[in-house]
Amino acid sequence: MKILVTGANGQLGSEIKERQEDFPNWNFLFCDVSELDITNLEAVESFVSKNEISAIVNCAAYTAVDLAETNIECCEAVNVMGAKNLAIVADKNKIKYIHTSTDFVFDGHHYLPYKEKDCPNPMTVYGRTKLQGEQEVLNKCPKSIVIRTAWLYSSYGGNFVKTMQRLGREREQLNVIFDQVGTPTWAGDLAGVILEIIRELEKGGSQKGLYHYSNEGLASWYDFAVEIMELSNLDCKVLPIETKEYPTPAPRPAYSVLNKSKIKNDFGLEIPHWKQSLKKCILAIQKL
Repeated sequence: MKILVTGANGQLGSEIKERQEDFPNWNFLFCDVSELDITNLEAVESFVSKNEISAIVNCAAYTAVDLAETNIECCEAVNVMGAKNLAIVADKNKIKYIHTSTDFVFDGHHYLPYKEKDCPNPMTVYGRTKLQGEQEVLNKCPKSIVIRTAWLYSSYGGNFVKTMQRLGREREQLNVIFDQVGTPTWAGDLAGVILEIIRELEKGGSQKGLYHYSNEGLASWYDFAVEIMELSNLDCKVLPIETKEYPTPAPRPAYSVLNKSKIKNDFGLEIPHWKQSLKKCILAIQKL
């Protein structure tokens, strides 16, 4: 197996890289934009052919949610065209393809965890382009797998956990939004699941289509921040505020909890609670 991982320097790509030693029979090629521009179809075709790729994991994405509102062209290039190009090449060469997406495809007006069949309604440029990317992937490569996730964090890169730890050391008090609810998801868990899915497909598994994955449970950003402070032994008081008190260029879904029944049933997964995984991530950060 030769596995191409795009977006290799991001949170998810870095977590996959950390786990590659668990799969000694696989050869991983980790690429970021400097090694492979996925918005260039000819470059993707050449790279895949030259390296005899047998599976692709697309972790590359334009994820600057607020900047995307004005940087639309760049966002579309990566999230739509890049995803489409990888799908075209994967289908043409019969390559296993796993594409990652987001809870931002939903408007957050639901009151039950979102299922894959629920109708998307993105409120942002980021969410719209990620939805278009999903559609391109499933249309151009019908045997592909698209995994939506939410509230991703890691010991790598910039994310909410690291921001809270930094601010918790700098300040005595923080205001954090309490009326947006979702599920914090450790990229390390998602990385492990993706690799297990590839192993299942390698054995002849026929799973395809759209899946939801996050850790179990739910929380507000306020709940998440409180837990981060506690596990990090930071004496910073966290106060709850409403979304309207912290306006952003791109609106966030008020409720974006994902229903994970399908992925658990199809792949026999046991998914840890977000608090358990947060402990693991914070321990990993402390070791860096």
